[in-house]
Amino acid sequence: MTKLSVNINKVATIRNARGGNNPDILQVARDCEVFGADGITVHPRPDERHIRRADVTALRAVVKTEFNIEGYPSREFVDMVLRVKPTQVTLVPDKPEQLTSNSGWDTEKEFDFLRDVLNDIRAAGIRSSIFIAADIKMAEYAAKAGADRVELYTEPYASGYGKNREAAIAPFYETARRVRSLGIGLNAGHDLSLENLRYFVETIPWVDEVSIGHALICDALYMGLKDTIAAYKKCLIKL
Repeated sequence: MTKLSVNINKVATIRNARGGNNPDILQVARDCEVFGADGITVHPRPDERHIRRADVTALRAVVKTEFNIEGYPSREFVDMVLRVKPTQVTLVPDKPEQLTSNSGWDTEKEFDFLRDVLNDIRAAGIRSSIFIAADIKMAEYAAKAGADRVELYTEPYASGYGKNREAAIAPFYETARRVRSLGIGLNAGHDLSLENLRYFVETIPWVDEVSIGHALICDALYMGLKDTIAAYKKCLIKL
């Protein structure tokens, strides 16, 4: 079964809007796990507009499932993850001013840089993942650089799903097939939702993990966190 990692960045955004500790990020992480999440994802950014560096350290002591930290591999970020030692580090090519991760790495162009970062992560015993577009060449260079997994940037799939889901998923399926043949793991994330998630994992059943934050937290405003996580998990059950 594909694992569900819940990204709690949006919960931190709500907390930071008023200061204080409401909602409590640590309790939300605990609750997500109790409600069935297979992991917790965070993406600390330099301006700490949602998840803060102090949150990352505190969460390491709380998360009992898989802990995934996303981020651009600046020296500060790499030092933090080497100290915290999460289950997985997902490298994204975000600039500091970006609102969200909206593109994948050019793993050919950035090969040397990524290889050196991945060497540090591997030496610490941390699983690595590189965020890429649905592009076979990008997957091949990620594998050559030493990534344990790639995470497919699924916004193009999500935006095209309502028009022609077969066409929308085609490049993801082909890239996923190549990833599997390379012998590395496969994650996916960005704009996956209750509308489009089941078709994605039915078509690509070897996806190891999906990381979902924005849509899941929005659904939880109406459905409640427990029922929302159950609904997403139901989408991941192989029929």
